[in-house]
Amino acid sequence: MRRISKATTEKTRTAGRARRTWRVRWAAGALAAAVAVVCGALLLTGGDGSGPRPLSADEAQRMALARFRTYRISPSEITVRTTSGDRADDGTAVVRAVVDHRRHRAVGWYEVGGAGRSDGRLLAWDRSGLAVAPADTASSATGALRAAGRLEASAWTRRAFGAAPLDTALKLALSLGADRPDNAQLLAQAGPLRLRDERVDGRRYDVFSGPRPKVSLGARSPLSYWVGDGGELRRVRVDLGEGRGISLDLGGVRVRGVGVPGAPWGEG
Repeated sequence: MRRISKATTEKTRTAGRARRTWRVRWAAGALAAAVAVVCGALLLTGGDGSGPRPLSADEAQRMALARFRTYRISPSEITVRTTSGDRADDGTAVVRAVVDHRRHRAVGWYEVGGAGRSDGRLLAWDRSGLAVAPADTASSATGALRAAGRLEASAWTRRAFGAAPLDTALKLALSLGADRPDNAQLLAQAGPLRLRDERVDGRRYDVFSGPRPKVSLGARSPLSYWVGDGGELRRVRVDLGEGRGISLDLGGVRVRGVGVPGAPWGEG
């Protein structure tokens, strides 16, 4: 568990102000961190045969609803996968968690190399950092939530976020919910593109690039979003360059009957 345990080191004046406010909201937290990591490195390229194009009004509206839809169904499950590019091992970390976007907290089960490894830990995080705790097998998101609820606060070891892909992914996961829709008109002006459509679990989604990074005008965002016909957010991916990447798959269903415990934050 060295990866999770070691310390690793974020045409009018009114219209201009509104645009800047929207950009800050969309890029807050991990979104800004993810963009900063990659803007000088390898950005996303590609798309299907028709090529990327600007969003239509309907597509911008659906993308503007995505974080709000995620917030409304919270707490919900999410699966986070990161690839570090480290050839010493398979370089993959998997987190199966429940995220509460209302409280900006999440608890899940972390393991290196995917399912079946014996070196998993319970993992909790908020916007300030993460905490880990030993546990018996709890490979599902809701199982981890229940296991975490049985632990005392003293069982958790906390640290601040660093620069590792996993840390960036955890911060990004918390930023995917917002308590109101984004402004569709300002979103469209920020340069997202419609890349292609894909099917996930038999359902069709539009794949959009994120708003264009302000520090690299003309470049495409390293973030991609899978958005359904009703604005539901199904998947987010980030290309961090040099073989590193982040993938977040959202369950899209509210988790009922069990809440995020306070023990990882010294409560209760």
